[in-house]
Amino acid sequence: MVYVYRFGGGVSDGGRGDRNLLGGKGANLAEMASIGLPVPPGFTISTDFCSVYYDEGGSFPQRLRDEVATGLAHIESVTGKRFGDAADPLLVSVRSGARASMPGMMDTVLNLGLNDETVAGLATTSGDARFAWDSYRRFIQMYADVVLELDHGAFEEALEIAKEDNGFHLDTELTADHLQALVAEYKQLVEAEWGKPFPQDVHDQLWGAVGAVFGSWQSERAKVYRRLNDIPASWGTAVNVQAMVFGNMGDTSATGVAFTRDPSKGDNAYYGEFLINAQGEDVVAGIRTPQYLTRAAREEAGARPASMEEAMPEVYGQLAQVFATLEKHYRDMQDIEFTVEKTKLWMLQTRAGKRTAKAALKIAVDMAEEGLITREEAIARVDPAALDQLLHPTLDPDAQRDVIANGLPASPGAASGAAVFDADTAERWAADGKAVILIRTETSPEDIHGMHAAKGILTARGGMTSHAAVVARGMGRPCVSGAGSLAISAKDKVMRVAGREVREGDTLTIDGATGEVMAGEVATVLPELSGDFGTLMGWADAIRRMKVRTNADTPNDARTARDFGAEGIGLCRTEHMFFDAERITAVRQMILASDEKGRRVALDKLLPEQRADFAAIFEVMAGLPVTIRLLDPPLHEFLPHEEAEFAEVARASGLDVEQLKRRAAELHEFNPMLGHRGCRLGVTYPEIYEMQARAIFEAAIDVADRTGDAPIPEVMIPLVGTKRELELMKAVVDRAAQAVFAERGREVEYLVGTMIELPRAALRAGEIAEAGAFFSFGTNDLTQTTLGVSRDDASRFLAAYVEQGIYAKDPFVSLDVEGVGELVSLAVDRGRATRPDIKLGICGEHGGDPASIAFCEEVGLDYVSASPYRVPIARLAAAQAALKRRG
Repeated sequence: MVYVYRFGGGVSDGGRGDRNLLGGKGANLAEMASIGLPVPPGFTISTDFCSVYYDEGGSFPQRLRDEVATGLAHIESVTGKRFGDAADPLLVSVRSGARASMPGMMDTVLNLGLNDETVAGLATTSGDARFAWDSYRRFIQMYADVVLELDHGAFEEALEIAKEDNGFHLDTELTADHLQALVAEYKQLVEAEWGKPFPQDVHDQLWGAVGAVFGSWQSERAKVYRRLNDIPASWGTAVNVQAMVFGNMGDTSATGVAFTRDPSKGDNAYYGEFLINAQGEDVVAGIRTPQYLTRAAREEAGARPASMEEAMPEVYGQLAQVFATLEKHYRDMQDIEFTVEKTKLWMLQTRAGKRTAKAALKIAVDMAEEGLITREEAIARVDPAALDQLLHPTLDPDAQRDVIANGLPASPGAASGAAVFDADTAERWAADGKAVILIRTETSPEDIHGMHAAKGILTARGGMTSHAAVVARGMGRPCVSGAGSLAISAKDKVMRVAGREVREGDTLTIDGATGEVMAGEVATVLPELSGDFGTLMGWADAIRRMKVRTNADTPNDARTARDFGAEGIGLCRTEHMFFDAERITAVRQMILASDEKGRRVALDKLLPEQRADFAAIFEVMAGLPVTIRLLDPPLHEFLPHEEAEFAEVARASGLDVEQLKRRAAELHEFNPMLGHRGCRLGVTYPEIYEMQARAIFEAAIDVADRTGDAPIPEVMIPLVGTKRELELMKAVVDRAAQAVFAERGREVEYLVGTMIELPRAALRAGEIAEAGAFFSFGTNDLTQTTLGVSRDDASRFLAAYVEQGIYAKDPFVSLDVEGVGELVSLAVDRGRATRPDIKLGICGEHGGDPASIAFCEEVGLDYVSASPYRVPIARLAAAQAALKRRG
């Protein structure tokens, strides 16, 4: 097996098809070199070696060392420089490159190959001693941080003191002598902290860096990022070793990051930043606030420093040509890193750019309409889960705003929350249900868990392509970066701006679309969905096979879902209506009654209320199917607990309080989830289901008379485990239907079916289908009863189960396809064998999860049902699943 693959200088051992082997960065470097773009020569150590590295305890076999020596010889032959040569040294960068983009999560080392001898050679060959010592200073600082794992802050502090002592504000003001003195100080810091001198052997440096990059695959921040983005640990990372090109060789050199289209809004306009006389890490890490790429972007922002288009027009023109070449070649928006060394343009990376949901929609639709991709490809390009960013409120433009600062609009959306100044606090407070805004001078990859927990992110430093901006856009979090007027003290947990203070816990609002930072909470408005959203949804609807319904218990939810494109209701939970304050007393009177007569008195009070509930929902869903689940939860959930509540029921029922308390005690259950609930209530108290069925049919006829458009009620019997249970309950419903039809002189179409939420029901689906016209898979309870896990208590151990690979994902978020999925598949096959035209759907939370929807398409369900705000997600996911099934 070969581990090392070369690129550059007319050689490309791999290409973009080798992403799994070479990682995204290595595959794309080889591909760019193969299509003639200027790529510094290098080689990639494949992802295959990553697992070997961990299996062999972090050691490097001689075979790999020999292959790396061949790779270094390739770079030397192309550049004419030799690694470790004191007179004309070859310097290299060592970077990670997993098959999935993980911006900022793993380690990088630049300027490797410098030591006390080669720094003099670099000064001579470049003719610039300042550049040589600046590069050595950067290398020691980065190597100490990444490889030796020493305190990064100590080196930053030494740099700041050096600037202060000389009255400088910028790193670039330090002279060669200043930097040489700083290098000496850095080396002393390394020896004091590490206990050994800074390594001078360039080969030791190289293997240390390679080990650190492989090691960073299992860093805490990388693990968190993989968990949040469903990236398997088994993929591993590749390591790329590449000849250095220098953006810090004076005013004719620069470095930058660019996107071929706007990753926030999706506009077909170049978007990016650059810095003159700098290295790439200066831009990405947000250490210096960079300049704009284009003149138009600079003017729009009202910035003074010249854009690259103005400062380096010739090189900018070459860069624009590269943008066009790459976008046409990859047929997607690209995120590019580049360096200009003495007016010569070099490409260091290209990858599909991270983008917001709004941008993803616009780019996909625009590219399809430009003929660059097909409509099917456009549908596949947009992550359904990312649509969530578009479906929630934004700041009300008419609301009062107390703007205290302005920064860069780095990731769109708005958020209000309590100010917090470190990632751990953000995560802890969010776990307690608090909305938080994470405030940092600049974010680092170690902040990833806090960024995910926060509702929004605010930084004082960094540009539109800084770590904070890129990660926030990928997560769909609003972000304001580079708010330079903020003075942030993480230690004191305070932010000061314009004479005002914001302390930990104070409420703050940020608008990632404008860059505004506001004190207090600002009102929001609902989004308007049209344009690109409507276009893509139209294309998706034309392709998907499965219908998409919603889970809705109120007219408002039903209306929201219908506006989002729902094609009916897949689950209307009637118990939620019973908790209404005006009717809970009648519900309690019904439960606590000691005989049928007492229950019917209470049910007569509830009938008109239930009828009105159903009529309101039917009006919204006129002409569409509405699946109504009859009363399901254990009766104890409705019981009174306080003395005042018992007294109220006593007044309504004419019974004394002590009698009611005794009855409540009789109804106590040790395990109510598996107790007297669902169809068991209907079997023992059929009058409850009779009242609900009557309310359904009376409401359906009322709406049909009023609108001329009859709803299609689908009456769902919950928690059925046997055919006989369903037969008994269907008889109750049918009798109620016939009675209402006779009274009203009109009929409506209806179905009676069941929710499959018990393993026995799935196993006996063939015979249950003899009595039921439809099955709806209640995967919330089916998951609980199959796994023997309580959803309400599982949070204590599920994270550990996922982390240790026991479950691939949280089974209550994404369907357990191997276990629960097998029961669903079996029930589908057995149900259809008995009743070929049986209607099959899913109504658990999994109905809005794209991975679970893909499974539903595979087994041939007729519809999925999701919460209102997840209906568009389900529509797009269903289309993608249909495309995947077509192959």
